[in-house]
Amino acid sequence: MLRIVPLPVPGRIGYAAVVNAIAAAAPAIAMLATFACLIGGIAVIRSGRDRRKGVLMLVMAAVLLANVLIWTL
Repeated sequence: MLRIVPLPVPGRIGYAAVVNAIAAAAPAIAMLATFACLIGGIAVIRSGRDRRKGVLMLVMAAVLLANVLIWTL
């Protein structure tokens, strides 16, 4: 039986490299989400529309910040 094996492609990224790149980017993405939730939560609370959603956004920002601190320690 004849097996066809693909030739290696120069510059091709392996699975481990992709996973490591995503793991390296996760804290930065989480910090962007933290700032977005913080700003959004404050804006929702100040507008007086739905204070509960604003407080939940602030809680989510705190949880994301705690996760980033855990990941980076």
